[in-house]
Amino acid sequence: MTNDSAWTGTVIKKSRAALDGANLYRRLKVQLDDGTQLDVKVDRDVWKDLNVGDHLVKPEGESPRKS
Repeated sequence: MTNDSAWTGTVIKKSRAALDGANLYRRLKVQLDDGTQLDVKVDRDVWKDLNVGDHLVKPEGESPRKS
């Protein structure tokens, strides 16, 4: 699966960390509809808008968004 792939799934974990000591990275662990788990890097606005249990849609070539 690539960054351009389309998928749908449910947020199962939210995390953020300054892995390089300078930038804050926001990540979601998403369980796709087929059961596969995926780590997804998202921007601040998307991260703040989502909660565990929310459903996401990621159209091909676009960023993930709440559905």
